[in-house]
Amino acid sequence: MTARLRPKRGEWTARQLRALPVTVDVETAGSALGMGLWKARALIRDGQFPVPVIRHGCRYIVPTRPILALLGVEPADADGPVSTR
Repeated sequence: MTARLRPKRGEWTARQLRALPVTVDVETAGSALGMGLWKARALIRDGQFPVPVIRHGCRYIVPTRPILALLGVEPADADGPVSTR
């Protein structure tokens, strides 16, 4: 038996959302926002996806920060500035 690579649609925890990379694919973004892949693609095609989408060649990527902001989840680095020393 294999473990799920991503939570079920709409079952993401704040910790799992914070662990996402800087950008995600449309399927992951849609899942985090509680929609399936077909709905996410339709919204992108119609220019109605609820967060910015970046076209990269023939595919789309979605920045994670707007997803976190829309869902009211503080980014992982919200605890304070990163020291450069």
